[in-house]
Parts: sequence; structure tokens; C-alpha cells
Amino acid sequence: MYKGLRYSLLISFIFSFSIANAQLGGQSGGINKLMQQAGGEAPARPVEYEIGGIKVSGVKFTDADLLISVTNLSVGQKVRLPHDVNIANAIKTLWKQELFSNVDIAIEKYIEDKVFLIIVVEERPRLSKFNFRNIKPAEAKELRSKVGLVNNKVVTESTKKEAVVRIKKFYSDKGYGRTEVKVRERNDTGGINKVILTFDVDKGTKTHINQINIVGAENASEMRLKKAMKGTKEMTRFTLHPDEDVSVYDGQKRTFGSYIKEFGFLSPSKTLAALDPYFRFKLFASSKFNEAKYEEDKQSLLNYYNTLGFRDANIVADTVYSVRNGNINVDIKVREGRRYYFGDITWKGNTRYTSEFLTRALGIKKGDVYNLALLEARIGRQLSPDGAGEDISSLYMDDGYLFFNIDPVESSIVGDTINFEMRMTEGSQATIRDINISGNDRTNEHVIRRALYTFPGDKFSRSDLIMSQREIANLQFFDQEKIGIQPKPHVEDGTVDIDYTVVEKSSDQLQLSAGFGGGVRFYGNVGVTFNNFSIRNILRPKMWDPLPVGDGQKFSINYASNGLYYNSLTTSFTEPWLGGKKPNSLTVNLTYSRFSQSTDPSSSYLRVVGGGVSMGKRLKWPDNYFIFNYGIFYNNYRLKNYALIENFDNGYSNDLHFKIVLSRNSIDRPLYPRSGSNVTFTFQFTPPFSAFSGLDYTNQPSHEKYKWIEYHKYKFVADFYQRVYGNLVLRFAAKYGFLGFYNSGIGYSPFERFQIGGDGMTMGNFFIGRDILAQRGYDVYANAATIFNKYVVELRYPFSLSPTATIYGLAFMDAANAWDRFSDYNPTKLNRDAGLGLRIFLPMFGLLGLDYGLGFDKGATDFKGMGKFTFMLGFEPE
Repeated sequence: MYKGLRYSLLISFIFSFSIANAQLGGQSGGINKLMQQAGGEAPARPVEYEIGGIKVSGVKFTDADLLISVTNLSVGQKVRLPHDVNIANAIKTLWKQELFSNVDIAIEKYIEDKVFLIIVVEERPRLSKFNFRNIKPAEAKELRSKVGLVNNKVVTESTKKEAVVRIKKFYSDKGYGRTEVKVRERNDTGGINKVILTFDVDKGTKTHINQINIVGAENASEMRLKKAMKGTKEMTRFTLHPDEDVSVYDGQKRTFGSYIKEFGFLSPSKTLAALDPYFRFKLFASSKFNEAKYEEDKQSLLNYYNTLGFRDANIVADTVYSVRNGNINVDIKVREGRRYYFGDITWKGNTRYTSEFLTRALGIKKGDVYNLALLEARIGRQLSPDGAGEDISSLYMDDGYLFFNIDPVESSIVGDTINFEMRMTEGSQATIRDINISGNDRTNEHVIRRALYTFPGDKFSRSDLIMSQREIANLQFFDQEKIGIQPKPHVEDGTVDIDYTVVEKSSDQLQLSAGFGGGVRFYGNVGVTFNNFSIRNILRPKMWDPLPVGDGQKFSINYASNGLYYNSLTTSFTEPWLGGKKPNSLTVNLTYSRFSQSTDPSSSYLRVVGGGVSMGKRLKWPDNYFIFNYGIFYNNYRLKNYALIENFDNGYSNDLHFKIVLSRNSIDRPLYPRSGSNVTFTFQFTPPFSAFSGLDYTNQPSHEKYKWIEYHKYKFVADFYQRVYGNLVLRFAAKYGFLGFYNSGIGYSPFERFQIGGDGMTMGNFFIGRDILAQRGYDVYANAATIFNKYVVELRYPFSLSPTATIYGLAFMDAANAWDRFSDYNPTKLNRDAGLGLRIFLPMFGLLGLDYGLGFDKGATDFKGMGKFTFMLGFEPE
């Protein structure tokens, strides 16, 4: 037996040696063969040679010198032939490059103790072009940038496999989980060693999630757990009775019960009679299966459990499997573990604030349900997107502690109670060293710097950064979604540089419109607003675009006309930083209007000439969001056979009034606010001229009563914005107005009243001083009111936040009314409406809007009578 074993081992050794020698034939074995071709015999025993030279043969695209350097072989190097390990390693290294289909190292010649080598390679084909079959051109265009292929790239099997994987992932992300891809390779006759790859794609049908089953959930509802999985959803379900007819894929109608039996929605062990009399029929919705999102959603499910105190919750098992209708089911088994609670919270390393104060600021008490996400939010490990500033980090960072750090450590776990130790490093207070601004190609740097709340030498403050970002956005010269703020701390000297980056956008607006109504028949309107105007650059042509820009001033001019019957020209100029040192604004405006409803415009008209000057000042108390404006305005009215009110159709009327406005604006972004509020109180009044005349105006003619009109007027507007989820925003607005008089003998002024209803674009009322308040779903129903209420609720969602086109949709509900006298005022009697709308903001044209509202209190009995479209251009009506 042992003798046979020895023979077997001997044969095995000889066979193994033969195979090994054959395998090295493409490597060092080629040395023996080519030594003979070089005119010599391979030595029986290894002989040491010095490499006298190295050549490369067979390369067309690869650099020969680079190829030699990759092999780590060099002239003068010692090698032992015929089986030198360095040569063998050189061949292996060349194979690893995946550039060649054949590699060999041969001997060209030898002279005495020197050997001359030739690296012989055969290059792999390179890609000439690639294309796709059986897919849409748009998909092919998108795929070209995703497959990782470029012309002249070396084509290997791994190259093709990687491209196939990327194609499958592309379609998997779109819900096509069964995509098949075949690769065909053919030579390109138009090139040397070039190939063309064709990818035959079979997307198959979309893979939808038929049902998600979650097992083991005892302390959380299955519906709430499914809601936590944002990217993995079941098909939408509708309730149907078993006897109700449904249409199936073959076009035939049958009862829902027979459909369930046929397509296998029920297991064979169950019968319809054993189930509820109603069933859920599932239709395709946003239920496509995406493996990457599914993995993220499993973690989201666990994160939700963590917010309920189940820190040990885990997914024991999960399965994704196909069902008979071609879709998939997802089964998830969870183990909740026990619920934990917060225990004692102690502080270590704090010197600026006491432990008791920090515990109160944290807002988490002993016995509260454990919630790691809440804890991290309260300590402020990440900047809050709305800048709320209600966390521990904000306390320190608003006081200059830029280098502050806090690490919550679980110090002990006793039963279901987790005790924490907050380990803090306060560091030193940081001082701002440099402020750097980049990206402002059109706007002068001082315009941005004067809007900042951060200054060199000041103590660092996180809230000042947030305020600065808001002020830059409110300039409306830059893309508000791309405003960058990057603090760069210098720990060595306790300072910080702050880099602001902006992206310029077009802020000028051109308004071209036409309309019909308001008593002016058909009219046209053209206007232009330059929001980044510069007077000092008027004599610098290179700063014109198309007018001088760069200093943040605002200049606008508008003209509207329908020929002889209506003409209106208005212009205004605003300097936001009068003097250049403080944010004190100056605004000057002029207006001229002439309106006639007669067939002979010269025989009957109303003419208005006026203007005003106002100043604005940013306040620091109660906070930096407050602005105080005050101004004086004058309008002269000329009536010729124009019946504005009873017994007043000829003569002149003068309106000299003062206006005081106190406002607080904390809106985060002007175009699409996500948070904040805008609250404004306006007090407008004239002097009581009648008190100085000594006349009894009870029986005075109208032209004498209204020679100098007098009134006092109040308006209050409050606009609130709250982020609901993501970019979904809730807006609530409340508006009130009242017009009073000084002298009962004169009564209410014929000017400065309130009009409510319609689209807010009734041109005939702008120049007679009426405040126009739109109400969707209604025509104008109060034309000369002295008191009004209005409430607005909107739910907004953006489709595009691009600076070139901000687009969002909204659902709204309004309630409003107006009364002619205060004695008639009834705040509970309101006209209600609801509907849907769309807003498009184009930098060049301003705001475009379309609403469809249903007026519920119009007295109409059908949708046709209740509904009304409302169009807006250039501004959002009040």
C-alpha cells in the first residue's frame, strides 16, 4: 500500500510541476524559448545577468517609457535567469493594469553578462462609441453621463460589467427593479483596435410595493411606522365591496371578490365569508421600490422608535419577495426592546452658566421618555435651519464661544433609566478678524457690508450670522438659496474670519400688461423697476446694465393708458442708506393721473397730481427686526363734471397728510418665506383743517367741505409663516382698516376709503386714494367702505426655488367684509371663499399669479356661479 502511495505522490508531483511550468510559459517560461531564438541556450542552472537594455513592442496608445517604469525593471538591474522573480512580478504588474490582452517579456540578445529584454504586449481594444437600444432618447441622454464610459477608454470585462450595474441602478431608482441589460461588442472598422458597445436594455415593468407588513410592533401603530418610511410606500388603497364590479387588465368586468380569488390576493385557506365585507383594492401610486431608499427607511423606522424611548429597537429580519401580480411585498420583523427614560443630567466643564441654568435651558426633566434626537436638538449639535436659537450651543455661540463643544455621555443605566453627563469644553470667546465677500459681480461690496451684522473686532455671534444672511436675502440682488456663510476659526489666537459668498441674479423687473375694467375700458401698462440702481455710476458707462447699477438704490417708472380716457404716470426713487453710514432710507415719489368716463374726455374728468417724501429707520429696540417710517405727502385733485360723490362734481380738493408706519419683519426669505412674520401698523392723518377755519360745515357746499380734506386712518396687517414639513409652508394673515373723521359736519372723506373684492387690479381706483383689497372668488362688493376685516389662510408648496423662476402652488381660504359706517360693523359677518392658486416669480417680470376661488356667500347655487378666476401681475394684492 505504501509503495503504491509513493508512486501516486511521485506522479502527482510531476503533473503539478508540468502544470506550473506551463502556466509560467506566458511569464518566465518565455525566457527559455526566446533565449534560444536570441541565439543561446537557456542555462541549466540560474545564471546572474545585468539588464543591458529594455525595449517595448506592440504598443500603439500606451507610452513605452511609462510602461517600463510600471514594471520596476531598469537598466543595470541584476536578474537571475531563467526564473527571475522580478521578471515574473513585472508580468503580473502589467496584467493588473487591465490594458493588455497578452503580456510577455522576451530576450532580444545577450552580450557577455548583459541581457537585453523586450516587453511584448498586445493592447486591449479601446472604446470608439457606445449606444443604447430599446429606451427613450431622453433616458439615453441621461444615461450617457452615468455609465462611466468615455471615448478611447480601454474596454475590459469589468468595464462592461460596471456599465451594466450602473444602468440597472439608474432604472432601479426609477422603480424598474427587473431591468435586464445585454452588452454587444463589435469592431469599429473606422478605427484601429477600436470597438463599439451596444447596450440592449429591457426595463420590464415598474416594481411596485404591493404591501408592507410590519410584525412585532406593540407600542407603535403600523400606520405610523409606515409613515416614517418616506421613500418606501404601499400602493394607494380604495375600499370596494366583494360584489362591486371592477375592470381588470384584460378589459373584462367582474366582481371584486372573483378578482381577488383569480389573482391570488387571498391565501387558499381563507374565504371571502371569513373576512370583512369590504376589501381594499390597491392602485399604483408613489409605490415604486427603490433599494437604496428602502435601506434608508429601515433606519428611519428605528429612528422613530428611538424617539419613543426604544433605544434598543432593531430589525430582526426583513424580506422582499414577489407576488403573483408582478409586484412585491415587504415584510419587516422588529424587536422593540424596553422603553427607556431620562435620569439625572449632570454638567461638567461649565463655567459661564450654572448647572441649574443649563438644565432649565435644556428642557429635559428626569422621568421624560428617552429621545436621543430631542437631546441632540436641545444641545444644538447642528445649526437649526430656521435659526430658532433655542439650544445650549446657541447660548454659548451667541456669546462668542465659537470653540464651544458639548458631548453627552451615558454615565450609567439603571433599569430603564439612563443617566447623562454633559461634558463641555467652553473654550475662549472668539473675535471676528476679517470679513470676506465674494461672488458680487454687479453689486458694490459696500452694499453687502452695510447689510451685515458682523464687523471686524466684534465678538462672534451665531445669531448675527443668521441676521446677516436674512438681510443679504432681503436685498433681492442674489440667489437666496445660494448665500454661503463660512466661519474660519483660528484657534491659535482666538479669532475667526467669516467668508460670505453670493451668486448674483437679475433683480430688475419689466412690467408689460393689459387689462379691462375699473371703468377705464381696455388699458395698457408698461413699467420698469431697477432694484440695484446707482446714481453715482451715471457717468460711468461700464457700470450700466442697462442703467447704472451697483449701489442698491431703487428707481421705478410706470405708465398706464388707454388713449384719451385714462393716463397715469408714476415714478419713485429710494436711497436705502442715506449718508452711507446708517440704514436710514429716503424715498421720493411723484404721480400724475387723468381719468374720464365721458365720450368727450375734455368735458368730464378727474385729474390728480401729487408726490411725497418719506424716511425710514431701522430700530434696535425691541429687536433688530423693527423699522420705523414717517413721511409727508400731498395730492391735488381736480374734478370737472365728475361725480365722485353726491353734490361734489366740480372744483379742487387738496390732500396733505402724514403717514407713520411701524413694522416688524422677520421673514427668512422674501420670495418664498418658510418662517417668520411681517407685522405692520400704519397711522395716516391730515391736520384738522376745519378746526382752524371757524366755519360750521354742516350746510357748506361740497367743494368747500372738501377743499382741504381731513381724516385719520388706521391699518393693521399681520402675516405669519410656519414651516409644516420640508418646504410645505402654512401662511396666516389678518388685516384690519378703519377711516375716521374729525368733524361730523363734514363726515367721511370721499378719498382714502377701502374697496374690497375682485382681483385688486382695478386701475380706476389707484389715483383716488382708495386702498384696494382683493378677495378671490368675488367681484367688487364694497367700493367706498370705511372699515374692513380680512383673514387669509394658505398652504404653500414650491415646485421650483430656482432664482430664474420661483414657482409654487397654494390652497387658500379667505374671509372678509367691509362696511360703510362703523355703526354697521359686524366682525362675525364675513364673506368666505376657498380655492387653489399658482405663483410664478420671474426676475424680469415680477410676480405672476392665477387663482380659482369659490365664493360661498355670493348667493350662487352651483359651482359655475360660485367660481371665479383671479389673475395678478407684478404684485401680490392685499
